[in-house]
Amino acid sequence: MSYKNVGTADKIIRVILGLGLISLVFVGPQTPWGWLGVIPLFTAGMSFCPLYRLLGIRTCKLKN
Repeated sequence: MSYKNVGTADKIIRVILGLGLISLVFVGPQTPWGWLGVIPLFTAGMSFCPLYRLLGIRTCKLKN
């Protein structure tokens, strides 16, 4: 059984969102809340989202 539940398009969105949030630490309002961007980067890298698992969501294709 594969634990991956994050698809390719979802990964791309997560990376863009994560980098955008992290950039808030260095530019713009320079708030430490931007470090929350690490979460979408981590879930994209692992191809696994714990919240998706709880909700039964899967954006990646199943292998036969």
